Amino acid sequence: MTESTEARPFRLAYVPGVTPAKWVRIWGERMPESPLELIAVDAADAAAALREDRADAALLRLPVERDGLSVIPLYAEVPVVVVPKDHVFTAAEQIALADLADELVLDPLDTPLAWHQLPGRPALDRPSSTGDAIALVAAGVGVVVVPQSLARLHHRKDLTYRPVDGAPESRVALSWVEDRTTDLVEEFIGIVRGRTANSSRGRNPAQTPKSKTGKSTGLGPREQTQARSGKPRTQDRRRAAGKSGSKSRTGGRRRR
Repeated sequence: MTESTEARPFRLAYVPGVTPAKWVRIWGERMPESPLELIAVDAADAAAALREDRADAALLRLPVERDGLSVIPLYAEVPVVVVPKDHVFTAAEQIALADLADELVLDPLDTPLAWHQLPGRPALDRPSSTGDAIALVAAGVGVVVVPQSLARLHHRKDLTYRPVDGAPESRVALSWVEDRTTDLVEEFIGIVRGRTANSSRGRNPAQTPKSKTGKSTGLGPREQTQARSGKPRTQDRRRAAGKSGSKSRTGGRRRR
């Protein structure tokens, strides 16, 4: 039996609410020989997926235990409060954190928000997940504050949401195991950071310019421009001037 010659896929884990579609599309355009495999993981399982080599990189939410991991923060998400469509909050474009004081605020166990102090009235029990908390809101039990992407993920026709000024933000980051920084990982880092397709990792900007044939010209950028314009190089002009001066000093003899 012969081994498969297919390229090993790049395995990208992502947590609920994070949408890697743009970066996946760019990867497909630039790296057609290396397929990208998306792996959906729970927020609490993202770091373990990396350490257990179930994924090469992960789009996850901070904070995360960084021991052995490299982390690049990408963006922060707007916190929103999810409420029924007939709730008084829907009359405003944005609400203040103090507006939650009289509300029963649910705090799911998987919340990505780091509260210094949970606003409003606390519930007796914490829902096991954000999805369960939003289901309780739909049933008329309290409200919940989540990143906007999670509100969209768990969208329901009978619910809506409003931004909350003063609530903690959720930060999304790219992470991978530091000791497994492969070429594919480097390639994805470049895509996420907006590196163009023509750029090259580790390119030396002081590298000697090459001619169209690929051979070193031995010329700097200024000399190459002069060569293309047909003008003599500065060194050539100096040498010519030196020879001319030498002739003027030795070519004529004084009459006695």
